[in-house]
Amino acid sequence: MEKKKQEEAARREQNAYSELFSEFFMLNIMINYVIYDVLQTDAEMLHNIKVADILHKNQMKEKRALEKATVGFRLQNQQPWRRQEFDLNDPDRCRRTDPGDAQMILPGLVGEDLESQSRLQRQQEQLREWLIQQQAEQVARRRQEKLEEQRYEKHRVEMDNVAVQLQNLEMERREAETIANKDYNLAKIKEKHDLQRQPVDEECSPSMVGVPGLCPSSERREPSENLQQISQFHKYQIEEKRRTELEKKQEEERYERIHLDSARAALLLERQQAKLNKQLRKHLDNTNVQLAQTHKQQKPNIERGRIDDSFFSQFNTCSR
Repeated sequence: MEKKKQEEAARREQNAYSELFSEFFMLNIMINYVIYDVLQTDAEMLHNIKVADILHKNQMKEKRALEKATVGFRLQNQQPWRRQEFDLNDPDRCRRTDPGDAQMILPGLVGEDLESQSRLQRQQEQLREWLIQQQAEQVARRRQEKLEEQRYEKHRVEMDNVAVQLQNLEMERREAETIANKDYNLAKIKEKHDLQRQPVDEECSPSMVGVPGLCPSSERREPSENLQQISQFHKYQIEEKRRTELEKKQEEERYERIHLDSARAALLLERQQAKLNKQLRKHLDNTNVQLAQTHKQQKPNIERGRIDDSFFSQFNTCSR
């Protein structure tokens, strides 16, 4: 039994090897067929290319030979003096005529340009005129731009000068106000000091029981001067007080006058500044009006919804 099993296993293994070998053999045959077909196709393609090249060369040779035969036939059998429309009275006219001087077509026919030279010359002259005109326009535009720059620079310098003048006036006004305020403050301080010193002077003034020029003390003595001296001293004090009040009043009037003068000067400076601002604004408006008119002259006058006839008259005015 074991021997039979071994034989069956060997037979199965042999059958498997034989099947595998047969499959490999068939696959190899198929690959060879494919390679043969590819090689055969490439060979046919190369053969067709060679045949087409040979046919093309033969056609070109036949074409050149035909053209050569045609030219030879014309040179031999189609001479100008053998044509029917040739001048029968002078058969040798074509032989004596230079091929360069021979007129191939009649004048005025299609294809001949008799005025080509004159037209080319006119075109060159027109092109030269255009170039000269463009150069002149460019020079004029540059000159106009330069004038506008100079005008703008001049206007800017004037504006700067006016601004400097206004600044100087403002500084002078502020300086005057500062001086007036300083004087007024000094006067007030002096007045305050005078008012503070007045009670002390009154305390030190002589009385009926005191000595002139001395402050009263706890020690009371009889005055050494008489009543006349005392009355004179009182008169002197009254006059001194009047004089002090008069000087004080004059000082107050002077300070008030200075304050009024400073206020008047400030008002004048403000009016002058307003006047300069008005003049500056007027000058600026005039400059803007001039610039607007210049800009308006350079551009076409086209209003909204309406176009003037002068707008159309500017077209086709030159050859460009």
